[in-house]
Order: sequence, then structure tokens, then C-alpha cells
Amino acid sequence: MTDLNRAQTTAIEAARAAAEVLQSFSKRRAELVIDHKGRNDLVSQADRLAEQACLAVLKRGTPEFGIVAEETGGKPSGRATWYIDPLDGTTNYLHGIPQYAVSIGLIGHAGTPDQNGSPLLVDTPLVAVVYDPCRDEMFTAIRGAGAQLNGSPIHCSRTTEFSQALLGTGLPFRDYSFTDEYMPALKDAIHQTRGIRRNGAAALDLAWVACGRFDGYWEMGLAPWDVAAGTLLVRESGGIVEDLRGKHPWPIDGNIVSGNTAIQPKLFDMVRPYLNPLAPR
Repeated sequence: MTDLNRAQTTAIEAARAAAEVLQSFSKRRAELVIDHKGRNDLVSQADRLAEQACLAVLKRGTPEFGIVAEETGGKPSGRATWYIDPLDGTTNYLHGIPQYAVSIGLIGHAGTPDQNGSPLLVDTPLVAVVYDPCRDEMFTAIRGAGAQLNGSPIHCSRTTEFSQALLGTGLPFRDYSFTDEYMPALKDAIHQTRGIRRNGAAALDLAWVACGRFDGYWEMGLAPWDVAAGTLLVRESGGIVEDLRGKHPWPIDGNIVSGNTAIQPKLFDMVRPYLNPLAPR
């Protein structure tokens, strides 16, 4: 049986340790050494040092779990695996835009006993921590126990009409292979909803769906550490999160469609016709 409360406590400590590093650099961004992993794919020593701080806490507190981290890599292993993004919203951070977060999600592997002793049938998000250090907002969730913001329960919005929905999304910025699938859906969303926001930090977009600020959110071409924690936050807030291409029990490929129980199916129906059935992802 996995002690999810202990795991969450450790993840919160790890998120705060990473955030302390990020905030220590935030006022002296000009000093940061920035590397380019690829086009529009940036990393600074703030990312790396924040990840080191996060990993040190997780390895000490939960050595039985595997770790997959954005900067240092890793492979799923053990009963469950942490998926870590020490700085979700790097471009925002480097430009001084206060919209970024630390994201830590624990994925239990198929066959692993959950907190009730029942084996998981598929890989399943178990613990989520998304910390926004600029607003001091700590989003947390444990599978089957609901989601919280700074310790208070949160829930998805009650919006039912698609025309009244405020949606979050992302634009192709690094991988342009799905542009032809994405752009027609964006055009439809602009015409059919109350509005679209592109804030540049997927973990926070999902956290905002979980607490009702967004009614739905979709994006393509993300990484698993971008969505592991946010997936559970939305599900435990009463919402729906699915793999946009229907291949996985959680959006490990980074193609995601989410929202409250009324808006998510309508959002999915809007996006689905434009998806390429032959796409590899």
C-alpha cells in the first residue's frame, strides 16, 4: 500500500525548496545563464538548481519511487514515479512575467496497490502539487481525497453553456507538427466561447480549471511533467481530463483536453474533427 499522505507532504516540501531557488533569481534575471535546448526551448541555471533542490527532497523522503524530471531525465520505475517540472513557464519567468509554477505529480503504475490496497488497473495519477510562488498558491490533491488550494477544497466551475465558457490553451511554440490540427480548433473556440487565454504555464492552466477560473483547457505537444500533477487536480475537483488522442489513461504524450463535466465533452467535440488520425502522437 502506498502512503499518499506522506508522499504529498514530501512533494510540498520539494515544491517549496524549488520555488525558493526560483524566487532568489527572479530579481536578478539578467545574471542568468540561458541555454537553448532547441527553438523556443530554453533552460537556465534557475531551472537546473530548482530541480536539484526538488530532487534532493524527493529522494530523501520517497526513495522507493522513480523520478522523471525535465532537466535530468529518468525513467519510470518502482511502484510509482514522480514527474517533475521545476519551472513550468520558463519563458514567462525569463521575461519577468509572474505566471510560472513548480509542478510535481506522482503516477502509480498498473498493479500497484492504491491507498485502499486495491491494485491499479492502469497507470494513474495519485498525488499532485502545483505551487505558484508569485501568488503563494499551493494546489494539492490526493487520489480519492479531493483537491485543495492552500488547504481549502476547490471545485471546477459550474458553467454549462459553451458560449459562456472561458477557456485556456497553448499555441504551438516548439513543435509545429500539429499546427494544422490546432489552428482550426482555435478559430472555432474564438467564435464559440466567451474567450480564450494563453498564459504560458500548462500546470497553472490545469490548476485554474480545477479551481474554476477556467471552464476548460486544451493543448497539444506538451511534456508529461507539464500535465501529470494538473491532471489529478482537475479530476479531484470534479472535472474531466483525457488524452486528446485517446491513447493513454492520462495525457502522458502531452495532448490534453480538460474541463468541468459540462464543458469538457463540448470542448472535445469541437477539437476532435480536426485531429489527424494518422498522427504519431
